[in-house]
Amino acid sequence: MLFTIICKDKPGNLEVRMANRPAHLEYLTALNAAGTLKFAGPFLGDDGKPIGSLVAVEAETLDAAKAIGAGDPYAKADLFASVEVLPWNWTFNAPEAK
Repeated sequence: MLFTIICKDKPGNLEVRMANRPAHLEYLTALNAAGTLKFAGPFLGDDGKPIGSLVAVEAETLDAAKAIGAGDPYAKADLFASVEVLPWNWTFNAPEAK
């Protein structure tokens, strides 16, 4: 099943995000290599700078998806003000539909 991990940064934490970005990208690269990561990217503020993250993963259960989110170096660095993990149905333009 697909899950989205929707994360919003704590205000004023761009330095925390940037300091942990290499480890975050390494983590996502490993998830991608394992076939777990479906897509990911930052939310941007009015100034074009990152203010959060959207990560879509395939996992067996909600708890497994939450564990993936908790393992992210950004989460471990306490970057996020909020994290929401939701089951998601890829309806339009899903890769399997091509």
